[in-house]
Amino acid sequence: MRIISGAWKGRTLAAPPGLSTRPTSQRARQALFDMIQHAPWGGRDVLEGASVLDAFAGTGALGLEALSRGAAEAVFFENDPAALKTLRANIGACGAGERARVVARDVLRPGQGRAKSLIFLDPPYGQGLVQRCVNQLRADGWVAPGSLLIAEIARLDSVVETGSILAQRAYGASQLLVWRE
Repeated sequence: MRIISGAWKGRTLAAPPGLSTRPTSQRARQALFDMIQHAPWGGRDVLEGASVLDAFAGTGALGLEALSRGAAEAVFFENDPAALKTLRANIGACGAGERARVVARDVLRPGQGRAKSLIFLDPPYGQGLVQRCVNQLRADGWVAPGSLLIAEIARLDSVVETGSILAQRAYGASQLLVWRE
């Protein structure tokens, strides 16, 4: 798995052993960031200078890709010990320490935070966690008005009950949903 574009293009990202972490495929990440750059609701300014939240971060691939492409800073929520170790190593390998903060906590109990303009949600499949997570992030101040939210869910999971969906794309066993808060 590699960073696709930007300052760290080609940088290899590690994944933790086992099946507890399911990194977003490179193909899906490429398509997602192409959408962000070129869709009518997106554009260069969505990424450049963005304040990013990568929930259920795992390897950190989504947040690190955003940082590589010009996001100002990213907060990564992860609570699995093996994924945390890998996430921290990936942040170090990219030299992103100054712009990245890891929160070793369940994102369903994030605590008070500063609003982010770009939010990635990649929860375990089939547990209906996206809506619960968004509701809690909203309540705790992590979601800015006008934020762009992107969720990766199982292809067979029902669509999230939030905002108007701007884009919905299927990639293998997953689907990406994009909406604005």
